Amino acid sequence: MCSVHIDVNVSRADPGGRGEPPKAPGWGGREVLVPYVLLAISAERAHGYLIERYLRGLGMAQVEMSTLYRTLRQLERQGLVTSDWEAGAEGPARRVYSLTAAGRTWLRTGAAMLEGYRATLDAFFGRYAESPEPATRETGPRPPRQAKPRPKKPRPNPTEEKERKR
Repeated sequence: MCSVHIDVNVSRADPGGRGEPPKAPGWGGREVLVPYVLLAISAERAHGYLIERYLRGLGMAQVEMSTLYRTLRQLERQGLVTSDWEAGAEGPARRVYSLTAAGRTWLRTGAAMLEGYRATLDAFFGRYAESPEPATRETGPRPPRQAKPRPKKPRPNPTEEKERKR
């Protein structure tokens, strides 16, 4: 197992300790945010809203602030980021995050792993495009194959039935 996934898979084994089944392997949910959050912080110290703006600029518009802050706290517990309270020019103090040396190492490792995923996805879509009748965005997925419809027997009209019985 890749060292990048160790902490992710441990947290997935029983999220919240509620007896839930483990999630499927791969990245999902908060885990997919980790490399993006670390990348945002690697450029400069940043507070949550600045990181959120960075993520939205990358097209991750569905990221909720609560998910982002849970991810930041998890990264801090893992030693990948540190945080300090910084007085704001306007308004209350904010928690500002910085990348640690371990965070920089994780970011390099994560980037290499994502590069491998990209190569795998490129190979998949290359083969998919060459397959017979590939689905396209315009037409959507291929409909499931259906058996040929059987001819239906005509149903008698209830009014005609009454007339015949008279």
